[in-house]
Amino acid sequence: MENVEKTPAVLNTPASSGKMKRLGLEIVKNRYLYLLALPGLLFFLVFKYVPLFGVIIAFQNYSPFSGILNSPWVGFEHFQRFFSNPDFLMIFRNTLGINLLNLILFFPLPIIISLFLNELRSETYKKFIQTIVYMPHFLSWVIIAGLTFMLFAKGDGLVNKIFEAVGWEKIDVLTNPNAFWLMIVMQSMWKEAGWGTIIFLAAIAGVDPGLYEAARIDGAGRLRQIWHVTLPAIRGVVIVMLILRLGNMMDVGFEQIFLMYNGAVSNVAEVFDTYVYTVGVRQGQFSYSTAAGLFKSLVGLTLVVLSNKLAKKFGEEGVY
Repeated sequence: MENVEKTPAVLNTPASSGKMKRLGLEIVKNRYLYLLALPGLLFFLVFKYVPLFGVIIAFQNYSPFSGILNSPWVGFEHFQRFFSNPDFLMIFRNTLGINLLNLILFFPLPIIISLFLNELRSETYKKFIQTIVYMPHFLSWVIIAGLTFMLFAKGDGLVNKIFEAVGWEKIDVLTNPNAFWLMIVMQSMWKEAGWGTIIFLAAIAGVDPGLYEAARIDGAGRLRQIWHVTLPAIRGVVIVMLILRLGNMMDVGFEQIFLMYNGAVSNVAEVFDTYVYTVGVRQGQFSYSTAAGLFKSLVGLTLVVLSNKLAKKFGEEGVY
């Protein structure tokens, strides 16, 4: 009874009411900024957080006729089945392999392009180059896949026709398992590298010009200014983008893989996203596919947390 009587007193302390008042004043003062952020907040709420309720079917034998609330619980049965499936190691290997190639080849590319664009002195030429490298981002993966087939088809692809005309041997890219991962990474690099420069160019624009002036006085050339001024100045942004990239290590991109998928490369092309589609949508194993998707998400979350802690340990700000 004594604890019950104390609870309202704690909630109504001057400190708590003062905090609520300051929060209200802050919202009123920056109401237009909060209003500007509202569409993004609603997007994440509706499409990211509300659907999390459906994750519980990974622990059920879900039936659309019984619904989520009435389907029988089976605990970790689907996870055990997934981990014991012979396809698990293949899917894990393919997903991790493609993403490691992306991390090694793709991640540094927007940084390098940003550094080169920053060194251009002609604003007209700089904007022209930026427009050219941005354009592929606005093409759908259907178009990218179509262009890839037109270029590298073994029979009538443009590249193989040129090779044939000069007397070279034709290359097999689309049905060669050894070339599939590299082809996927090269597609991503061509499509998204230019768009990825936006954040790094914004970070470079915020570098104090006085630092470059001081470096020039000390006799530093263009390359030394990049190494000793530009790169250290944008290091925090690079670390944050790297942490976010590690969080997507289990995501390859369903549409891209699905469009380039064929029977000849199935052993190297099957990833978590296509596997979830196959067993979940096409075979109707909703609970099993949800368990596979949940595992993928938990791995991504773990990588973000660990990499963020590692970044903070080395003195960086991290994501949070």
